[in-house]
Amino acid sequence: MKLFFLTFHGQSSIQTCLFPHTEQEKDPKFWNTWAQKTLKNALTLQNLNTNKAKNLILFLGDGMGVPTVTAARILKGQLNGQSGEETQLEMDKFPFVSLAKTYNTNAQVPDSAGTATAYLCGVKANEGTVGVSAAAVRSQCNTTQGNEVTSILKWAKDAGKSVGIVTTTRVNHATPSAAYAHSVDRDWYSDNEMPPEAVQAGCKDIARQLFENIPNIDVIMGGGRKYMFPKNTSDIEYPGVAKHSGTRKDERNLVQEWTDRMKDKKGRYVWNKKQLLSLNPNDVDHLLGLFEPGDLPYDLERNTETDPSLTEMVEVAIKILRRNPSGFYLLVEGGRIDHGHHEGKAKQALHEAVEMDRAIGRADLMTSIHDTLTIVTADHSHVFNFGGYTGRGNTIFGLAPMLSDIDQKPFTSILYGNGPGYKIVKGARENVSTIDYQENNYQAQSAVPLSMETHGGEDVAVFAKGPLAHLLHGVHEQNYIPHVMAYAGCIGQNREHCRSRSGTASRSATTGLYPVLSSIATLLTVTRLLC
Repeated sequence: MKLFFLTFHGQSSIQTCLFPHTEQEKDPKFWNTWAQKTLKNALTLQNLNTNKAKNLILFLGDGMGVPTVTAARILKGQLNGQSGEETQLEMDKFPFVSLAKTYNTNAQVPDSAGTATAYLCGVKANEGTVGVSAAAVRSQCNTTQGNEVTSILKWAKDAGKSVGIVTTTRVNHATPSAAYAHSVDRDWYSDNEMPPEAVQAGCKDIARQLFENIPNIDVIMGGGRKYMFPKNTSDIEYPGVAKHSGTRKDERNLVQEWTDRMKDKKGRYVWNKKQLLSLNPNDVDHLLGLFEPGDLPYDLERNTETDPSLTEMVEVAIKILRRNPSGFYLLVEGGRIDHGHHEGKAKQALHEAVEMDRAIGRADLMTSIHDTLTIVTADHSHVFNFGGYTGRGNTIFGLAPMLSDIDQKPFTSILYGNGPGYKIVKGARENVSTIDYQENNYQAQSAVPLSMETHGGEDVAVFAKGPLAHLLHGVHEQNYIPHVMAYAGCIGQNREHCRSRSGTASRSATTGLYPVLSSIATLLTVTRLLC
């Protein structure tokens, strides 16, 4: 693609925009032909896929709001030498898109724990809590019992499916923990992070619950190794580094306990990429992969020799899980998108999103839309955006094409509403042209100074393909998502429509939706009462 610069004069500055010089885009026929092709494809969707979903996959981009999706799309294109705007992410190819309302029962702008309870357990909950209803109060151990809610991972396991969790964060972090734990505090990673009175009252830390609540989760991959070992136990990868040593006060070695329990069940524990990729998935029924003491490194900083990528983990997970003739449920979290944004490091966040999109593409190649329902969504957004009238093909990490008409300084297209990027130099906004604003860990400027940038409260996109994906349409409460997945997979509470002789959801499957919708209405009514 040829490019040229167009320079024009504004009232207060000279603006330089980058435009593609392609003859085809100047021709209306190009756009009309493209739109007609899109229309033709859309018309094929009138024949709805009402098969039973043998397999269920949820890709969760933590903090992946719509602006992040758009910016990641541009980045993906630019990494491939294109302008970027016209690029398609793998999730862009999904035929059905809806919006999810992300608020927690006690929070207008949510956190990752309450939202995870919604899209995994089908029930909205308070911020900071996982796997418990809104009747549970954060950090109050005595509000746990009786308020537990189960997840779609458990519903799938109970139905005989294989189940897996793959994340780039700790396996006991907010998102994955809602799949198996019931905790009134998302930060209770091990008993070391719990108040003594909570331990004495019988509340269990999240790492312990990972192995005890649903004992036979088939695939578990991510970080969080240190929470599984006795306190001060030296880490196998970082010996002698105190911050990476074991944390458990109860002196339990949860990895050894798991290994002992799985030794006759084709169980394998791995802690580096070489071990993971040397496995023969046909000889593994249960896999525990803990690749870091804490979260996995950002993809831009990943040691490609020792740390697996999200795509590599997803490929191994599917190879193991798909051997079950009854199918599988897989939760995949691109968890460090969120961390990049919190740190104001947009480049890290967007590269994490692009890597998750690669994983989505790999899963697509390994599954079929005829029997696999795949959903891609986010738990919440961030106060991240990009603008400034940038020209076509402008690097997503670049400058806006004008100076500020207030302080006469340049600014990057990417900005945050708040966060650590707020910097004053000699009483004025920092001049970004004096620093490397395209550096991997550059913290984009923000309007309000905070040590950590915050979540955003707007709706998030829900992309869906496969059996009954059309049920994700319009604007819905976030807790609707697992109800659709369970309905499509004939698991959980609503299976009336699954009794056809063929074993597939009947063509009049919509009639079977009423019990689900009724349940959701009841849950929403209860939620209002609890608030």
